[in-house]
Amino acid sequence: MANKTKYVYFFGGGKAEGKSQMKDILGGKGANLAEMTNLGIPVPPGFTISTEVCTYYSQNKNTYPPGLRGEVEKALRRMEELLGRRFADPDNPLLVSVRSGARASMPGMMDTILNLGLNRLSVKGLAKKSGNRRFALDSNRRFIQMYGDVVMGVKGDALEEVLANLKKEKGKAKDTDLTAEDLEILIDRLRTTAEKESGRSFPDNPDDQLWGAIGAVFGSWNNPRAITYRSLNRIPDDWGTAVNVQAMVFGNLGDSSATGVAFIRNPSTGEKLFYGEFLPNAQGEDVVAGIRTPQPITRAQKQPGDAESLDELMPKPFKELEAVYQNLEKHYRDMQDIEFTIEDGRLWMLQTRRGKRTAQAAVRIAVEMVDEGLIKPEEAVARVTPDQLSHFLHPAFDPQEKKEVIAKGLPASPGAAVGMVVFNAEDAEQWAKDKKDVILVRVETSPDDIHGMNAAQGILTARGGMTSHAAVVARGMGKCAVVGCGALEIDYEKGLFRVGDRVIKQGDYISLNGSTGEIILGQLKKSDPDLSSPAFARFMQIVDKVRTLGVRTNADTPRDCRKARELGAEGIGLCRTEHMFFAPDRIPAVREMIMADDEAGRRVALNKILPMQRGDFVEIFRVMEGLPVTIRLLDPPLHEFLPHTEAEIQELVQTSGIPADRLKAKLIALQEANPMLGHRGCRLGITFPDIYEMQVRAIALAAGELIRDEKRKIHPEIMIPLVGDWKELKILRDLTKQTVEKVQEEMGIKYDYLIGTMIELPRAALTADQIAEYAEFFSFGTNDLTQTTWGLSRDDAGKFLGAYIKAGIFPIDPFASLDQQGVGQLIRMGVEKGRKTRPKLKVGICGEHGGDPASIIFCHQVGLNYVSCSPFRVPIARLSAARAAIGAGTGEGD
Repeated sequence: MANKTKYVYFFGGGKAEGKSQMKDILGGKGANLAEMTNLGIPVPPGFTISTEVCTYYSQNKNTYPPGLRGEVEKALRRMEELLGRRFADPDNPLLVSVRSGARASMPGMMDTILNLGLNRLSVKGLAKKSGNRRFALDSNRRFIQMYGDVVMGVKGDALEEVLANLKKEKGKAKDTDLTAEDLEILIDRLRTTAEKESGRSFPDNPDDQLWGAIGAVFGSWNNPRAITYRSLNRIPDDWGTAVNVQAMVFGNLGDSSATGVAFIRNPSTGEKLFYGEFLPNAQGEDVVAGIRTPQPITRAQKQPGDAESLDELMPKPFKELEAVYQNLEKHYRDMQDIEFTIEDGRLWMLQTRRGKRTAQAAVRIAVEMVDEGLIKPEEAVARVTPDQLSHFLHPAFDPQEKKEVIAKGLPASPGAAVGMVVFNAEDAEQWAKDKKDVILVRVETSPDDIHGMNAAQGILTARGGMTSHAAVVARGMGKCAVVGCGALEIDYEKGLFRVGDRVIKQGDYISLNGSTGEIILGQLKKSDPDLSSPAFARFMQIVDKVRTLGVRTNADTPRDCRKARELGAEGIGLCRTEHMFFAPDRIPAVREMIMADDEAGRRVALNKILPMQRGDFVEIFRVMEGLPVTIRLLDPPLHEFLPHTEAEIQELVQTSGIPADRLKAKLIALQEANPMLGHRGCRLGITFPDIYEMQVRAIALAAGELIRDEKRKIHPEIMIPLVGDWKELKILRDLTKQTVEKVQEEMGIKYDYLIGTMIELPRAALTADQIAEYAEFFSFGTNDLTQTTWGLSRDDAGKFLGAYIKAGIFPIDPFASLDQQGVGQLIRMGVEKGRKTRPKLKVGICGEHGGDPASIIFCHQVGLNYVSCSPFRVPIARLSAARAAIGAGTGEGD
């Protein structure tokens, strides 16, 4: 008889059927609840319904697999035995929470119901058992609000409005000011509203409530905000969520009760400081919802005007909490995000998970945990994703610039953001599509705002703390965020907010400093990020010890070369010489060369360009002393250097004296139907060898001057582009060698240099063994190799790429991340064939893919020597190379 599939996993009484390694089945929350139970940490008993049920539910018209109901009944009975309370008992009711829990953390994206099991009878039993009628009624009203919203589909605003109206009617400022009698009125009104808005009766049977809630949580896996979040974070749709049913413990039982959220280390800075927020006499949702201003966990966190911290107010449970978090850090060896409830002085742990953190915090925590002996260097590399490191490189405001600070909130997520104020997620998304930078301003964000938060440059809220929805999601996204700015009076209807007498309207510019919490009027200039942090330097040292793949940069100016070298580039993988031709002081000579009728005329013009090119190379070689510099000879077709519009043609006629008819005739002669596959690259060198000869002479003179006169170590590498056949390369290699040797003879010196080629045509990859006879290095130009392999024009593909990605033909834009199945196989073949001929062939990549983490992993796997990318992507490439060396992947979807 086949083994019956197990769908329900129990935890409680110090033992659990699951463990932390079972995230695929139990989800992150369920796996960690089981792990904490097994560690002897106080966890309210409960059970987890596996992610497999979610998949079944989605694929079978919202029905459950056979046998599930029986397993759930059995688990409920075990909970009852442990707690001495019974589900659906009117006198001594067992109440439960029903929560989601996917294997990847998705904070706030799916649904939760608390206090399930209450009805008109059991609320009286709870009041009698607890001796606190107000607490029982408050728990009931919370349940009705959550159940009405999540299960019955009533808009949360409609139920919140009922609460707001009653508080106004009774003259009460806060929820906690409502009396038991007020709450009885509120409960009746909430039930009536829920039934009217949904067209359904509110269920009183706890079993009906439970299965309604389970179905709603499974269904929430496919709600719009969850789908958006998965798409943004590359979480697969087929993972599904688990459902956790757990006995309720009550933080709203009175002044000796509380609920809170904490981080074992500061999630914003990474400082080794227990950090979090709590609310006395409250339930968990209150802390993150921003309804009440939370209080700090420790004295060390307190700011002037803050209420008592937890260690001051409840020292005994705080000591227990301290012991628990220290235990968890040692066990998980990572910064944890924990949720807890204190019920009448007794501590209960409701969740632990890997804490979301800013990029700055991720780097600092990883480094300090290595130094503390908690983790190995390789683990530190795995803890920081390339995406996080890119956020570390965020710009900041110039501290010297004058600014008008109009208010200050909590610095929830660092960085600098400048944009126009918008007040809802839809406007944020639309304005961003219209190429406008926006700041999303909300009283507080909710999971429904996820698309607007993603579109915005920064997020500003009037309410909420460092663990609010806005704070947690912004940190995960790497967005600048300032939260809990109580000075803001937001008026959605009028599209404005006030700070004192000042009015800021929709469309006005503000600047946010996510590191200080400052809200600044107008547009501040942003400066480059400060990479002098000791943690960053130490982390990159660890990265460089782990990686084996080299990282160079694509740079054409001394300024870019300097910046790349500061960021750890180990040479230049691509210096595009054509970019130098467009400078205003040399484009006339370039055009004179193009317009020449014969070689003699061309050489006159080329002799004008030669000293300019030599000067360019001297500056670049000087900055990159001691490192290899790969210089690509002229690649684009000549017509790119000539004017094209009538106005440009007339301007050139007037400044150069070239007759208009002659200029137009040359344009017609150079015109091509498909320039990308036309007269460019090595084809120019074959037909106009004098152009390549001039460039090689300039390179050789620059290198020779620095080696002879300044005693510098210069390592030139001359790269011939767009080779498709070995004979092209042989002809141009011979020309290059003759030219360099002639210069060396003239200067009376000898130095080493390399001659290689760019592999950017499929035929070059297919015949790489022949080409390697004449090339000392290959550099894969993956921009053009992708174009020529797919038959796509990079300039035109944008018109349909979106549709292809949406249809699932392309998983991602092939110009952004390497097509490993097609283009990648040509690279693999080119490497293998090339090294068969020349075993020590140096091979790199210099297309845009050289800075893409997934592409870098592939480059490591096929044995490339280096990748080359733009200067600011160099640290990301270094980290990606290190992660590739330890098999850590890109970190997306973690």
